[in-house]
Amino acid sequence: MTIYLGHRAEDGREQLLLDHLTGVARYAQAFADSFGAGALAYQIGLAHDAGKYSDKFQRRIRGAAVQVDHSTAGAQLMIERRNAPAAYCIAGHHGGLPDGGGQYDQAQPTLSARKEKPVEPYDGFWREVTLEPAAFAPPTILGSGGFTASFWIRMLFSCLVDADYLDTEAFMQGKKPPRGDYASIEELLARLYRYMEDNFKNPKGDLNRERCAILQACMDAGRQQSPGLFTLTVPTGGGKTVSSLAFALEHAKRHHLKRVIYVIPFTSIIDQTVSEFEKILGKGNVLAHHSGVEYEDGEGNDSDQSRKKLAAENWDMPVVVTTAVQFFESLFSNKPSRCRRLHNIAQSVIIFDEAQTIPLPYLKPCVRAIAELTVNYRTSCVLCTATQPALGPLFAEVLPALQSRELCPPLNYDVFRRVQYANLGKLCDEELASRLNGHTQVLCVVGLRKHAQTVFALLEQKGSVHLSTLMTPRHRRIMLRLIRRRLKRGRTCRVVSTSLIEAGVDVDFPVVYRAEAGLDSEIQAAGRCNREGSRPLEESFVYLFTPEDAYTAHLPHMLRRPMETARNVVRGCRELDAPETIERYFTQLYQLSGPLLDQKQVVSRFEKAQGSYPFATVAGDFRLIETNTRAVIIPKGAQYRKLEERLRSGERSRGLFRKLGVFTVSVYERQFEALAGRGALEFLDEQVAILRDLTLYDGKTGLKIPEGCGEVLFV
Repeated sequence: MTIYLGHRAEDGREQLLLDHLTGVARYAQAFADSFGAGALAYQIGLAHDAGKYSDKFQRRIRGAAVQVDHSTAGAQLMIERRNAPAAYCIAGHHGGLPDGGGQYDQAQPTLSARKEKPVEPYDGFWREVTLEPAAFAPPTILGSGGFTASFWIRMLFSCLVDADYLDTEAFMQGKKPPRGDYASIEELLARLYRYMEDNFKNPKGDLNRERCAILQACMDAGRQQSPGLFTLTVPTGGGKTVSSLAFALEHAKRHHLKRVIYVIPFTSIIDQTVSEFEKILGKGNVLAHHSGVEYEDGEGNDSDQSRKKLAAENWDMPVVVTTAVQFFESLFSNKPSRCRRLHNIAQSVIIFDEAQTIPLPYLKPCVRAIAELTVNYRTSCVLCTATQPALGPLFAEVLPALQSRELCPPLNYDVFRRVQYANLGKLCDEELASRLNGHTQVLCVVGLRKHAQTVFALLEQKGSVHLSTLMTPRHRRIMLRLIRRRLKRGRTCRVVSTSLIEAGVDVDFPVVYRAEAGLDSEIQAAGRCNREGSRPLEESFVYLFTPEDAYTAHLPHMLRRPMETARNVVRGCRELDAPETIERYFTQLYQLSGPLLDQKQVVSRFEKAQGSYPFATVAGDFRLIETNTRAVIIPKGAQYRKLEERLRSGERSRGLFRKLGVFTVSVYERQFEALAGRGALEFLDEQVAILRDLTLYDGKTGLKIPEGCGEVLFV
């Protein structure tokens, strides 16, 4: 009797192929049960490695030096059974979901090409495995149906690849890895109650009473509202972070949802949110997952770091805090490593913090993904911001019945009004700097890195601080700590920053200057002024100004339009931050943007696909932040030296590059070429460029860009 092997471990242990197939099938079924496709996922799991039954593969696993494609056989099997979703999943479970392609794709890596590819006989599969017809609950069709079908396939793919990873991992390690076993949603809610008892009991003052009213409304809604789409429109200072968490945990308990996912626009503010959640819920229950975090294997297999390292792979944790880039690019990826977490998004509460920051060129695909999650995957989604984008018409295009419900009660907005706005008109750099020098503590936010550096150079240097992405993330964190310390102690603190300081960064200035921008950006900048409401309204000003023409003359249309729309909407408005003003701004902005809300035609390509879905092509096109930049490593700091040793030894791991990220500055292609042209860079290979000329990195302003290599994007 032939023994068919699925895996062999380094210590000689062997896993029977049938054991692997049934193990994967059971995992996949459990995952897909959350959206009604468990039985189908079980069959996909059984068939995914059918090609391993070939004699050639069995020789390879026993040490023969032969190559064999073991995924095409299962894909062809499912094509013969007219099960295209299963065929896509199996064809891509190692290399990634392929494009569907067409009949002339024989030389291309598409599903159509796989259909015609010769495969090794795998007769043993039929002697050990029986495939049954699988009943499943189809998703509700949104739009024309093509996007819905492709999204459903990607979710099935997630179930398969995570199941494959987990079963293989358990066998190779010889024991079950330290996954799961976190506090329950009920326990997390109890911890939140204890935190609220200590921090929200007997509120004093109108502001704290309004904050408590928002918190109570969110808790009540969590218990009472059925799953769906929600908005939480809370003015800056209204405590939306804790209130949205309270809604999410109450809602998850009420409807037996599995986790809370908090989606934040920028890595620059993720640490403070994670820190707040860990203080409330405990460090072991909160996962931070973004490009700047890397978990190490700790001492002992059950360490907190080891658990988080594994949880980052598939988001198997009760509270996940991630970035919009990580979240949406995963939803449109075709790679197994990124897609394996998608099934754990189902049956969750998702909070989209600062929802208005979703980039305009990708707004429609992101809205469509939120709609799919809400309607078909037992997910409640909350759009949370002080400047609520007018997304109702975009959701109505997908499904007229999909309407959001507001969680925040009617508010006395005067209680939250902490600033006055004034428009100064056009200011040249010298006039702006003169004004800033007249303040002891002041924040100035501009649109371009070059503008920030120019204005900073004109300031009195004692007590002045610069912030921009021409500084490494490590450098910026140090400067933010310095800023907070100076503000707290009442010392001189003049800050010139790009927009990186706007969205949620916890700083509190008496005066803010903001270069003309989109209305949401102007209001976000205002959120750094009198943030705690400790100063009189009449002393807290946000000054808007128009910068010199040199900074705005060559802006791309997609960046100029928000600025011009804001200018038109607020003309004559007394209350720039009134809800009706904000709604009018976003409504006009989206109407004027039209087709540019899906610049890469992501939605239309899937809708028109007619079964031949462009998974791989769209994955390559979908980049939420498109900068066309190159990374320059800045060799400063004691921690960097150890990383450099690993670089120079030849290591090129993802983990190493992630750690190097805090020592890196991204520059545009022309700027990179200019630095290279003057011999300022050392190249270890095509991937790695280290700044050789350290005179070009200033301890106050970061990397100096050669003259004549300007930038055209807001950063």
